[in-house]
Amino acid sequence: MKMNYGCAGIGLIAAALAVPASAMTEAEFQQAASEIFAPVMSEYDIPGLAVGVTWQGQDYVFTAGVADRDGGVAVTDRTIFELGSISKTFNVTLAALAEVEGRLSLSDSVATHLPDLKGSAIGKVSLMDLATHQTSGLPIQVPDEASDDASLMRWLHDWQPAPGGERSYSNISIGLLGRISAQSFGATYDKALQDHVLNPLGLGSTFVDVPQAEMSRYAWGYSRQDDRAVRVNPGMLDDEAYGIKSDLRDMLRFLHLNLDGSGAPPELRKAMAQTHAGQTETQYFQQAMIWERYPWPVPLDQILAGAAPGMAMKSQPATRLPKPAPGGEVLLGKTGSTNGFGGYVALVPGEDLGLVILANRSIPNPARVEAGLALIKAVLPAGQ
Repeated sequence: MKMNYGCAGIGLIAAALAVPASAMTEAEFQQAASEIFAPVMSEYDIPGLAVGVTWQGQDYVFTAGVADRDGGVAVTDRTIFELGSISKTFNVTLAALAEVEGRLSLSDSVATHLPDLKGSAIGKVSLMDLATHQTSGLPIQVPDEASDDASLMRWLHDWQPAPGGERSYSNISIGLLGRISAQSFGATYDKALQDHVLNPLGLGSTFVDVPQAEMSRYAWGYSRQDDRAVRVNPGMLDDEAYGIKSDLRDMLRFLHLNLDGSGAPPELRKAMAQTHAGQTETQYFQQAMIWERYPWPVPLDQILAGAAPGMAMKSQPATRLPKPAPGGEVLLGKTGSTNGFGGYVALVPGEDLGLVILANRSIPNPARVEAGLALIKAVLPAGQ
């Protein structure tokens, strides 16, 4: 399988080969990150970028460009970016926590928690199916006619699954999961997430709605279509599916706690670990609760194929595993985009390493993943 996502790939390969023999110095990290990401920023005209790696408890940070072209505001490790679908990793953490605390079971059907959907096709789907996109054709976006809760429930009640592909990447499925999880806590989604995930994990710069006092840190995104300065628009199930905003330092902390949960409350530590277990098998990766699991080390062509647009835009065959696949030598990843932002996060638990890429331009997923993989390989000592 031959993949080529632009001229930047040549520089990525060269940079990845310059692997240090021991732990990186700060200067070596800055050089490696610059060599890898400068060509990507140039090729895709990315205004601003924040990249971080947490490795064995040490954080490395690289920033470049501007958060606001008009104001010339430089990106820092405290610039707030839209996470897009990386938000879903927080959603499933809340769902897993609800199960750990006995508020629901992920084997429950949707109709168990949303009685209005009793007797419908979606009502028979399990909560774990929602967390793994195992819905056989549920659209990626909420349809226009589902403009409020009542019309959304009517549309869902009438929806029929498509024959064929089992895995259908969908904001609707994860949005429903978030609604149900929050309901089990007796709160709105943003309130439940804040009180039961963000605050206990010490994520003080991660928001569904950016407070007015923090707006000066909130970057502007830039549209790939016409280069306008944009931010995410409100929409049905947006908070649950793609609505979180965060900065590099908070995201590094979130990944560090996913790798080493000793700094998290015991219930959250268990919940985060649960989200990492493989649940279904696709052509290129195991689908966990939102996280996509690859073998580590992962062949470049395999991870690029898994990040290709078709995996999100089309239904794909996926086989349920007989039982959840535990840890092991894996890479867990998740991309995310809004109209003006693009990001990627990855965990390599066996190396105690996490990666964050945040940009105020949405670029092709394979380009982010290739750059991220190159930086991971550059950080790890030779032979790892």
